[in-house]
Amino acid sequence: MPITRDGHIHTPFCPHGSTDSFHAYIERALKEGLETITFTEHAPLPEGFTDPVPEKDSAMAESDLEQYIETLHELKKEYHSDITILTGLEIDYIEGFEARTKAMLNEIGPYLDDSILSVHFLQAADTCFCLDYSLDSFGDFVHAAGSVENAVKIYFDTVHHSIKCDLGPYKPNRLGHMTLIKKFQKKFPMPDITPYTRAVLDAVRLQNMTIDFNGAGTAKTWCGEPYPDLDTAREALKRDIPLVYGSDAHQADDMMQGAKSTAAL
Repeated sequence: MPITRDGHIHTPFCPHGSTDSFHAYIERALKEGLETITFTEHAPLPEGFTDPVPEKDSAMAESDLEQYIETLHELKKEYHSDITILTGLEIDYIEGFEARTKAMLNEIGPYLDDSILSVHFLQAADTCFCLDYSLDSFGDFVHAAGSVENAVKIYFDTVHHSIKCDLGPYKPNRLGHMTLIKKFQKKFPMPDITPYTRAVLDAVRLQNMTIDFNGAGTAKTWCGEPYPDLDTAREALKRDIPLVYGSDAHQADDMMQGAKSTAAL
């Protein structure tokens, strides 16, 4: 099945990505024959939350948000006859910051076309960890959690909270990379996560959400598969849950990464 949409693309506004221009991403999309793309830059983190990564670069600065929206508005006009460009954000669900996230969405939501709800930040032993920052930091998270099994439970419990929480009328309708916990699975073997993924799919179906079929994991040394994995993705389709391919590209050359995985569905 040919891919005509990439629903998860980052931009030069991402402080931990490349400086590739919007035009570089769009021209790559056109070269790949895509008809629709969504730019989903990491939304500013809520006020009062301390980014746990050393560089403090997990998300765009709040001061850049207006320019980001304006830039996409202009690009839509520039490429209106060539490709559909959607304005989006990747929204982090962070436990304890639901009210502030909801307030931000209420303010910026009217300017968004399509967004993703993701879990990157997790609490264990009174410490916040960025789940996918590095192999070492994941090891620290597992140590704080007490075991890989406990780490898995914390992750999926948080994903459940993200699905069920009230973030207002502009809450994203697509769940981002739902098996991101497996990013380092070749170094930290996972228990059977099927009960967790099935429960998440039940919650997604109940909320009429879609799922980000994220190809980035296929290019990660310690993962080697998309998020969600193929078994989970097939189960989603059995339940009539739509999958939206996303490259999660942080540079133009990453677009279409993992796209071949869709052929196995």
